Amino acid sequence: MKALYLYPLWVRLWHWINALLFLTLIYSGASMHFSGGDWLMPFKFAVRVHNSAGILLTIAWIGFIAGNIMTENGRHYLIHIKGFIDQLSVQLRYYAYGIFHNEPHPFHVSAEIKFNVLQQLSYLGVMYGLMPILILSGWWFLFSPYLPENLFGIPGTWAVAMVHLTTAYLLVLFLVVHVYVITTGETLTTNLMAMLTGWHREGQAP
Repeated sequence: MKALYLYPLWVRLWHWINALLFLTLIYSGASMHFSGGDWLMPFKFAVRVHNSAGILLTIAWIGFIAGNIMTENGRHYLIHIKGFIDQLSVQLRYYAYGIFHNEPHPFHVSAEIKFNVLQQLSYLGVMYGLMPILILSGWWFLFSPYLPENLFGIPGTWAVAMVHLTTAYLLVLFLVVHVYVITTGETLTTNLMAMLTGWHREGQAP
């Protein structure tokens, strides 16, 4: 069995704090959007929870970016152009076909590269694309009284709210896919245990 220590403590702490905050934002956001249901938070309480979780998520995201800059963890998000298209094609075929026919995974984790190219694209798009949009639109919406009444002919508050909501839906979709991919390791819990212990293990008995 091969074991690699790929997830240092700060990455694991950030990951689980981020997950908790994001789930809190989903629940509190749904409580505001669909206020009135018995299973939802009271509207005013949901607003306070959502704003507080959003501020904490901002801090966590800044910490993640700073951590990637100051440690070697950032190198795992660097895409190498050489062979990129071929690797992407292989990964797409695997997730669309091979995984359902028990084919071996074409990518093997190493200390130098812990993400395949499809994971790199996904994480880059989420952490360096969608998350900044979510955070900035959330802050703009938080200070909506100071927004201009119209942005490009559209009511300012409505425009920011739609950007925030659309980005949130895309991130929820990513979360669903992410949870599914967690279960596609050598065993059902291989990938989950890696994020709990820091150790990625290959060659485990099923």
